[in-house]
Amino acid sequence: MSVAGSIELPREPFRSISKEEAGPPVEEEHQPNPWKDATQEEWDDWRWQLKHRITRAEQLKLILNLSQEEIEAIEASKGRMATAITPYFAKLMDRNDSSCPIRRQAIPTMQEFHLSPHDLFDPCAEDENSPVQGLVHRYPDRVLLLVTDKCAVYCRYCTRRRLVGSSEKCITEEELDEAVAYIQATKKIRDVLISGGDPLLLEDDHLEGIIARVKRVPHVEIIRIGTRVPVTLPQRITLSLAAMLKKYHPLWISIHFSHPKEITKEVRRACAMLAEAGIPLGSQTVLLRGINDRSTVMKRLMHELLKIRVRPYYIYQCDLAMGTEHFRTPVAVGINIIEKLRGHTTGYAVPSFVIDAPGGGGKIPVGPTYVISQDKGKMVLRNYQGKVFEYQEPQNHGP
Repeated sequence: MSVAGSIELPREPFRSISKEEAGPPVEEEHQPNPWKDATQEEWDDWRWQLKHRITRAEQLKLILNLSQEEIEAIEASKGRMATAITPYFAKLMDRNDSSCPIRRQAIPTMQEFHLSPHDLFDPCAEDENSPVQGLVHRYPDRVLLLVTDKCAVYCRYCTRRRLVGSSEKCITEEELDEAVAYIQATKKIRDVLISGGDPLLLEDDHLEGIIARVKRVPHVEIIRIGTRVPVTLPQRITLSLAAMLKKYHPLWISIHFSHPKEITKEVRRACAMLAEAGIPLGSQTVLLRGINDRSTVMKRLMHELLKIRVRPYYIYQCDLAMGTEHFRTPVAVGINIIEKLRGHTTGYAVPSFVIDAPGGGGKIPVGPTYVISQDKGKMVLRNYQGKVFEYQEPQNHGP
């Protein structure tokens, strides 16, 4: 049933743009393909992709020339943080280059086993700010609802590596009851961020049940979803999912992007479906050493995001999660990236660079300094070119 002024989306599964443009990429001669027997329909099925995730070195060896260190790290990672990579995401990896930006994000290395004295088990103190299981209340008017610990791909720099992949289960009905009861009892909560793990791995009806319960709380004004699925498993974004989400406006989605190489035809199609459903899309990017820590790479990513109707929102300084020091850059690197963006490109392409303060202090924006001095009635400023200007403030600023 349609509503006046709305467009009713047909309910149908994800469908490839064309066999030439999408699906299992055309193989170079002699390049092995363990999924060569998969039909186009299977490849485009998100459940098939999840079922065939790569979890062992033996599987990766079929498509990549793994280094000995990578092989050892994959085996050693068992019991620490799961390794799981969708066939789709694996096909984006460079077969021979272990420094490939896609490969480095998903394949363990032995550097993960080096623990810095500054590493933290729970870097953002989410457990400490959890009034009930699955809910984090760190900011006054908003909460984080963790509905699953499962991801399509486990990023090696994950701030929740203490949680993700440990059981690949969803929040229980009893836990959801307690979380919703807390939200109902806390009138200042106006914004609920549903995350995990990745909430878009839930079946449509399961996810809708959670969203509907939160939406029924009178003082909840907006719902947000945090996800990486449009990047690592774009087949999950179907017209039926988009149509379901459309029913719960105002609903926003934050998508985790890391590198321009991630923006494929499949990702463009997935984001287009969400945008056509009227869902505002924002990006969140973790600053990662050797992956996106050059201003040219980050600018290209921001530009590509705008082209697919995703507004760059945050660049995060990499959190102090256990075993992630090799991913972290000096904070000055992030500040320099913002310096190279601000004024040099459209403001829509300039996200906020933030540090999520260790110990639960929340997001703190950091960036270049444009205020040179401030005196009575006068502000001295510099612009993106380094030119200095004076701004005269009003002499009478009373009522």
